[in-house]
Amino acid sequence: MNQIATAASVAPPKKKHRNLAQGVVEAFTSSIQGGTLKPGEKLPTESVIMEMHGVSRTVVREAISHLQAAGLVQTRHGIGTFVLEPQPSNLFSSDTIRTIGDVLSILELRISLETEAAWLAATRRSEEQVQQMDAALKRIITAPDRAGAVESDKAFHLLIAQATGNRYFIDILSDLGNTIIPRARLDSAQLAHDDPVAYQERVNREHDDIYHAILRQDAEAARAAMRTHLSNSRERLRRAQQEVSG
Repeated sequence: MNQIATAASVAPPKKKHRNLAQGVVEAFTSSIQGGTLKPGEKLPTESVIMEMHGVSRTVVREAISHLQAAGLVQTRHGIGTFVLEPQPSNLFSSDTIRTIGDVLSILELRISLETEAAWLAATRRSEEQVQQMDAALKRIITAPDRAGAVESDKAFHLLIAQATGNRYFIDILSDLGNTIIPRARLDSAQLAHDDPVAYQERVNREHDDIYHAILRQDAEAARAAMRTHLSNSRERLRRAQQEVSG
């Protein structure tokens, strides 16, 4: 399918969104889930999407990051962005991840996976990928609400997986869905009686350490920073579990 035909199959949203990227995300999500855009098909170029929706390149890239985080598309560097096969329901669903203990178990899995992903990302990342990571971190800080921050947080971690160049890291971390960021399910800061502002500042510093290690291609520092970040998350949740259990 050529660019013009593909573009025609993704109708701009009928209503205006306060978040322009969300409008683009909803249009593509509808086309993918409705079967108008099929697995393996290439999305229109950034320029075509900009013209279709009347948005900037930054908005388009943010929308693509959200679609990647949702596991709907995959970007192949230098080639384009393609629709992925729909994923079957998996182990990491809301039906199986219910308690703080469940999320702690997921964090143990994440520590083993994402520390190595960060190491590989530092050695293999492209300039475009580190720019996307930087943009995701800025969106976390400037997000108008918690939901927006969580989505950008998920996008940041998924970008690291993509920078490994290993599709299996991408597939597994995409399958984790909302559980990839525990605070999307459990507000560990509140449960552990942490000051929310201080908690967010710590998390932002941890993300910043990961990003800068990947930026300077220091693989060992990236691995250590990711381990510190996820271990701290695990410790915060462990304290929260103790508070809840009395």
